[in-house]
Amino acid sequence: MKNTHLVILAGGAGTRLWPLSSNERPKQFLDVLGCGMTLIQLTAARFKGLVPPENIWVATSAEYRDLVKEQLPDVPEGNILVEPCRRNTAPCICYVSWKIKKRNPRANVVVTPSDHMITDVKAFQSAIKDCMEFAAETDAIVTLGIRPTHPETGYGYIKADLSYSSSRRNNIFRVDAFKEKPQLETAKEYIQQSNYLWNSGIFVWSVSTIVNAFRVYHPEISHLFEDIFSYYDLPQEQDMINQQFPKCESISVDYAIMEKAEEIFVYPADFGWSDLGSWESLRRHSHPDKYGNATVGEQIDLYETRDCIIHTSGLKKVVVQGLDGYVVVEKDNTLLICKLSEEERIRLFH
Repeated sequence: MKNTHLVILAGGAGTRLWPLSSNERPKQFLDVLGCGMTLIQLTAARFKGLVPPENIWVATSAEYRDLVKEQLPDVPEGNILVEPCRRNTAPCICYVSWKIKKRNPRANVVVTPSDHMITDVKAFQSAIKDCMEFAAETDAIVTLGIRPTHPETGYGYIKADLSYSSSRRNNIFRVDAFKEKPQLETAKEYIQQSNYLWNSGIFVWSVSTIVNAFRVYHPEISHLFEDIFSYYDLPQEQDMINQQFPKCESISVDYAIMEKAEEIFVYPADFGWSDLGSWESLRRHSHPDKYGNATVGEQIDLYETRDCIIHTSGLKKVVVQGLDGYVVVEKDNTLLICKLSEEERIRLFH
């Protein structure tokens, strides 16, 4: 375990579950499932027994640093890395990789978003163990691909070569290509083929592998953080990061590294994953009843209602009758009632 490190990406605005989430408190810092834990707390908890607390890192923005400290008190303060501005995932992953390399050049690293949902933690941990062992034995980058259950247009896809598995692991396969979020017809074509997987955004690699990948495939970003290597863990580090970070191109790690690197592998998995990017995805993964309804909160009564999600604070009794395919959310002074099919348009309008 001493060589295993976890990086949690928690700098995103996370406002897609409006009005529950906002720029001030994005979804990763909310108990959207009504289970008593926020999404970032659930993310850290599912790595218990795999990663010691002192090896957990959180990359976030300055405005959320106090929320991270409050919700993950076991994470060392020095492991909370503050991005002075948003530059997508590649710069922050490069930054934390150089930090980890300075402390432990032999480290193996798991990178995960902070706001995803996983229902089968045991299966997830088994997958992570297999991927970590494979990454430690090779120079490979491994990503977790999720077997799709429906034609989803909100996720990117991974095209895998399932004809031959890795010589070291029979459940890990080469990646043929990464695909952008598709139109519905293309998504339908993907799920008819067994070798298309949802891109979970969860990656496993050795720190030496990812640092070398940045040097080769995106040297401009790599040089910015390599040049200040001697300042890491010193009082001047944040000032240097504040100078260097805004110089980075705003680019995802998928574009910067994944689509260019050669030794890319995928672990096809099924552990109840969702990125909770919409109220519909939350409804689908919140154990809906036999009528397709999911509720979070107390004192909620439903009549002649189907395929809805009701999310309330529990302070008032809520009675819903005759709705089909709606979201009802109450947060502070805002009440949202809209069709699930229109939720994005309503959110953008407000």
